[in-house]
Amino acid sequence: MKRDRKNQILKVLIGTGLYLLDPVRGRIADRFSDISDRARHTYDDAVDRVSDISDSIRGRFERPSRLKWMLFGMSVGVGAGLLLAPCTGREARESLSDRVHDIGDRVRDRFQSESEQTTGTKGM
Repeated sequence: MKRDRKNQILKVLIGTGLYLLDPVRGRIADRFSDISDRARHTYDDAVDRVSDISDSIRGRFERPSRLKWMLFGMSVGVGAGLLLAPCTGREARESLSDRVHDIGDRVRDRFQSESEQTTGTKGM
């Protein structure tokens, strides 16, 4: 009889422990589910990035690249700068034209000096 009483007390304690742990089990399962979802999303994101890189290397990139967005942003910035500049339009155009000609002259001089170095001719 003593043994039956110990078994009953043990069964009651185990049952009470399981009853108290049941809500915790649900919360733990939810947390594991959340972690699993986040891991799946992270994996999918990584796969998409690797696929985008692979496509851009192979020349099959469909979305606008960052370079295109950067050039678009620069052009918008230049346009806004020209519209909001403190000088008149004629002055801005003349200044811009002078800068473009200076850059063109520098590029021509550089290529001319490089071609002279490679061919060994100067002033011919």
